[in-house]
Amino acid sequence: MDQIMQKLQAEGNSTRQWSGIWDEVKTKTVSYVTDPEIWTGLLLAIIKIVCIYIAARIITKIANKALQHMMVEREKSPLKFDTRRTKTIGKLIGNIVTYVVNFIMILMILNQFGVSLAPVLAGAGVVGLAVGFGAQSLVKDVITGFFIIFEDQFAVGDVIQIGTYRGTVEEIGLRVTRIRSWTGEEFIIPNGTITQVTNFSINNSLAVVDVMVSHETDIDVAMRLLERTVKEYYEKDTNMVKEPELLGVQMLGASEVTLRVIVECKPVTQYAVARKLNAEIKRAFREHGLEMPYPRLVTYHKTERAE
Repeated sequence: MDQIMQKLQAEGNSTRQWSGIWDEVKTKTVSYVTDPEIWTGLLLAIIKIVCIYIAARIITKIANKALQHMMVEREKSPLKFDTRRTKTIGKLIGNIVTYVVNFIMILMILNQFGVSLAPVLAGAGVVGLAVGFGAQSLVKDVITGFFIIFEDQFAVGDVIQIGTYRGTVEEIGLRVTRIRSWTGEEFIIPNGTITQVTNFSINNSLAVVDVMVSHETDIDVAMRLLERTVKEYYEKDTNMVKEPELLGVQMLGASEVTLRVIVECKPVTQYAVARKLNAEIKRAFREHGLEMPYPRLVTYHKTERAE
């Protein structure tokens, strides 16, 4: 009986002990939640974080506006700078400024939560070293992007072809290059995979126009009309750099004679110039009664003589 009483007494003491601990935790929690200093400090921290975020966004916008203003002033300068390179470097600097401001903003926000910045910076250095060894493709992308910009291989606004992708360069970053095709697709290509680039925007382009006339057409008349037409149109089109040149008869076909005209144009304008020249030539040939060739079939019937 004494053992049972001792056991019940021990259980009662344990229950009272746990009840006391629970009451103490509840009291401390209520006092912590209702402490005005805690809420005041939390509210001040939230206000500081919001101010830091807004300040970072304002600094980024001001820096981008200043860069755009500098680029415009540089283009207006009497000293002629390469506008392609200017736009490319401007976008790159804008990206770097954005990354730096965001990194500083994150550090300042962590500081508001009581995080010491010295261990964070030391850890970032260790993580950067680990990334340098582990993410070799990322390092390769960054190094290749740097040399693309340093060597001026291509710039923003250029029409280039990388492998099977062809389009206008929208952005050159340290890691990726973005190009947009003429049908609207945007290709994002890691810089480390760029091994060969064809740039169509550096030198003048050549438009090749082949005009076909029928065998019955007087070649001399057709060539004189063709030469006069393209030279007259040269005075109207500012995309032509030099006067068109009539090379002569390019090919003799089954039902047509091909005359070839070439003209040097501004970069990436050869297709538009060729289309306009084709329209002008078609109009001139129709006005002067020169017909375009069409397939013809001649059938000979052999009559056998009966014996």
